[in-house]
Amino acid sequence: MLFPKKVKYRKWQTMRKNPLKVGPATRGITVAFGSYGIKALFPVRIRSNQIEAARKVLSRSIGKTGRLWIRVFPDMPYTSKPAEVKLGKGKGDLQGYVAAVKAGTVLFEVDGVTEVVAREALRKAGTKLPVKVKIVARQ
Repeated sequence: MLFPKKVKYRKWQTMRKNPLKVGPATRGITVAFGSYGIKALFPVRIRSNQIEAARKVLSRSIGKTGRLWIRVFPDMPYTSKPAEVKLGKGKGDLQGYVAAVKAGTVLFEVDGVTEVVAREALRKAGTKLPVKVKIVARQ
């Protein structure tokens, strides 16, 4: 799974801005490396294990000839307290890392395979992600 090698602060404060009011992404919105990609349609936080699950599906589907790019990286830590623990006593333990994704961000890109194979692989990968996605082609 993806996670940062080193972090300055182990626990972050929760971002208070409403993701629906922040607006769509302005960077990382076009297919830059491959021929086809999947784009998030809504703002979401994607966990590292969800990115890994989608990566595994893509790499198996496109085979050895295909090339894969992951355009998001989970660098934001998230914490949670154990079940049935009373309030107070500080912040919970670190559980993992998430990637904060804005609407319109390209998540994965593939190249080196036919359009049919690429679209099927990206469709399968989209089912592993917690957001509705759209398959886009290079302009």
